[in-house]
Amino acid sequence: MAGCASDEKTSEATGEKLNVVTTIAQIAEPMSVIGGDRVTVQSLMGPGVDPHLYNATQGDIGKLEKGDVIFYSGLHLEANMLKVFEEIGKSRPVLAISESIPADQLLKDETGATDPHVWFDIDLWKQALEAATEELKKAAPDDADYFETNKQSYFKKLDELKTDAKEKLTQIPKEKRVLITAHDAFGYFGRMHDMEVVGLQGLSTEDEVGLSDIDNTVKLLVDYQVPAVFVESSINPASINAVIEGAKKQGLNVAVGGELFSDAMGDAGTLEGTYLGMYGHNVDTIYQALSVEGE
Repeated sequence: MAGCASDEKTSEATGEKLNVVTTIAQIAEPMSVIGGDRVTVQSLMGPGVDPHLYNATQGDIGKLEKGDVIFYSGLHLEANMLKVFEEIGKSRPVLAISESIPADQLLKDETGATDPHVWFDIDLWKQALEAATEELKKAAPDDADYFETNKQSYFKKLDELKTDAKEKLTQIPKEKRVLITAHDAFGYFGRMHDMEVVGLQGLSTEDEVGLSDIDNTVKLLVDYQVPAVFVESSINPASINAVIEGAKKQGLNVAVGGELFSDAMGDAGTLEGTYLGMYGHNVDTIYQALSVEGE
């Protein structure tokens, strides 16, 4: 990490685009929209990558050292990279954008750990993206109005997404509004859309899944006659398969409702590779699997 300060350069000094480096695509893709043609944005973690377990590679260090501004989500999501951010932060702006959200708006688990998956609450994610946009303005003040205009336009699309999602998910019968996934990434989604959420693992994928977790989930499925459970693009489906088998032994056939995007988005260049498209995909998948029409 030595020599970071000596290589530091800013877009203002060189006249080049601002070089933004992020950890997850949920930050990178919206910031590429807000930054427009005044920035280049790189995400260290691609589709199918689990940020809870991710360790920075030597190539990542090189990208971070060339960045003008670094954004990560924070709240212990990228736990293995905190020392890297601390070191890089000595020479350039490094911001944990989710940590700009007031603590009283965040969810905690039974151990008191803060849920880092805030991008599933659209209103909270707007606050995080607002903080990131303000950092862009500091790094390139001449482009501040441009960034603000793009942000306002993008936020209107987020508001439309929120309205559409609420309208669709409220059509699912209340007793079927139970979202069961491999790990506990959808707490904010559940709070926003009035759904009960069960994750077999805890907030981090490092948490173990116990037999009691599976048994309790099977009981919930049977009690509520929930028709479907969901796998995640970045999580091993073994625990979900165990739940399906357990429910079958209790006389309930439970389907895999589809694949949801939780800690990672879809491939770049696809609709699911955008924040709007990823969120919309999850809403449609959940609706089709749990609604009366989708049974």
